[in-house]
Amino acid sequence: MPDLEDIQIFNAVVESGSLTQAATRLGMSKSVVSRRLAKLEADLGTPLLARTTRGLSLTEAGVDFRPFAERMIADLQAARDALSRQGEATGRLRIAAPTSFGNSHLAPVLAELALRHPRLEINCAYSDRLVDLIREGFDAAVRIGALADSTLIARRIAPISAVLVASPAYLARNGKPATPADLANHDAIPHGEATWQFRHKGRTFTHRPRGRFIADSGPAELAAVIAGLGIAMMPTFLAGPAIKRGEVVTVLDDYEIPEVGLYIVRPPPAEPVPNKVRLLTDILVEKFGNHDWDRCPRRQPQNAAANATAEHGIG
Repeated sequence: MPDLEDIQIFNAVVESGSLTQAATRLGMSKSVVSRRLAKLEADLGTPLLARTTRGLSLTEAGVDFRPFAERMIADLQAARDALSRQGEATGRLRIAAPTSFGNSHLAPVLAELALRHPRLEINCAYSDRLVDLIREGFDAAVRIGALADSTLIARRIAPISAVLVASPAYLARNGKPATPADLANHDAIPHGEATWQFRHKGRTFTHRPRGRFIADSGPAELAAVIAGLGIAMMPTFLAGPAIKRGEVVTVLDDYEIPEVGLYIVRPPPAEPVPNKVRLLTDILVEKFGNHDWDRCPRRQPQNAAANATAEHGIG
């Protein structure tokens, strides 16, 4: 009779598209994954995957077997959730999270989740890359920004506000901008290709920042601002501590920067929600589900329409 773990390995290989990616996802060596697949095929008496120079593809038997494999894995997780004691989570929870927010704010929350649920194994990947949750085998992801259309199930956890900041030394040398139009005369520290948007008295202003210091890391951008290299738009959860210390100050305070959101997203189906993902969602709502969670000394006016910047656009 086929081993259920071998079936899970088969499913991971199909979703990942390669033995190497599946091995990384499962925390196994490639040779072990290959051996377990061969054992499953021997138990079933038929090849499930065709191995070619281009990679792996399902055989006709593999196509027929895959729905049964997915159903068995889903039934196993449902049984684990049903048997969990007093809502306790079990198994492994794989999470993807953006680097800056993940390191500064999410990491201690995940540590607390692990303490609350000692039978839960937590594996978090911190990266600003937009991971493919299904192909790479993640149970959920924490994302910041305006979400693109997809089949993923999303829940908004909290607002994310942004501020425009510069160092006192930079402003002393270059003056303080009074309007978004003045930014054309200032050095900026851009975050990728994102544009800056502002609202004031019913009007919307857009500025494409230009500067000689560009990074894909929020902390690196903040370091450049503190050093006096220019003006940057930053999430308040990142800029707040530097504002409190007086290392940077806010500019264009009369202009509203539209909020974006902090989301948790997961693969379908919408129901049932895996118990471990539900508990992750609950603790995120507990820690971040209010407008003052980042304790930044300056907040933008609250705005219900979170429609500025692309995904990960400000963090």
